Amino acid sequence: MPELPEVETIARALRLGGRGAPALVGRRIQSADLLWARTLAEPSPAEFSARIAGQTIRDIGRRGKFLLFQLEPDTLLIHLRMSGDLLVEPQATPPAKHDRLILNLAGELRLAFNDARKFGRAWLAADPQRILSGLGPEPLEADFTAEELFRRLQCTRRQLKPLLLDQTFIAGMGNIYTDEALHMAGLHPLQAADSLNATQAARLWESIRAVLLDGIQRQGASIDWVYRGGDFQNYFRVYQRTGLPCPVCGTPVERTVVGQRGTHFCPLCQPLMEGE
Repeated sequence: MPELPEVETIARALRLGGRGAPALVGRRIQSADLLWARTLAEPSPAEFSARIAGQTIRDIGRRGKFLLFQLEPDTLLIHLRMSGDLLVEPQATPPAKHDRLILNLAGELRLAFNDARKFGRAWLAADPQRILSGLGPEPLEADFTAEELFRRLQCTRRQLKPLLLDQTFIAGMGNIYTDEALHMAGLHPLQAADSLNATQAARLWESIRAVLLDGIQRQGASIDWVYRGGDFQNYFRVYQRTGLPCPVCGTPVERTVVGQRGTHFCPLCQPLMEGE
């Protein structure tokens, strides 16, 4: 699943131009072709097509793993989920096998939402906060401090790995960057959140920010058919490196399953603290 750095990379490319395509800000949406109805979470297909036609893309951003297209007056929200991608192509391009939603744009361009596994969703909303209100803080924003993370950790005994994956706790983290951040912080994925002291929480905060910023700088990780373009996968510390030496101590990286998610860690650098 594309995580915060991959979604941020896509948003920047669509806003500013990149990934071999021009910028979309300022372009008018001429029409929409919904090729798989369940891709659209709301409104109805007929209302969606009628409302979005004629609106202009004023800005493109991100909240957690959601892509936000600021239109006039609505907001188009897209969540890529497991296998979604957004492709800017000439308008005459025939629909691809897994295209689910196509926006026909001024300038003979189209924006195609391609989603092989059909988990991705789109919303057209007058009030995007109604959909985004349940998300936790943005980990790269100034108001998400080490002190705030420590306070939130002290409120729960949940294990760190599933807690960091919970989008209501922190928005944008996924399997890759959670494993990487926990390794950098020297914390076991099964450690209880409220067992961390202020120093450990500060180290986790620094690690979360470091791996996300590094991922953005490297334009994300290209690890399967979903997202291609970045090279952060060449700098993984533990993720998908089972049996390979830890870059810090040389101990073979281990894999376990936490909350039904494959989890990678170094048993020496990330010991489970006694009593947990």
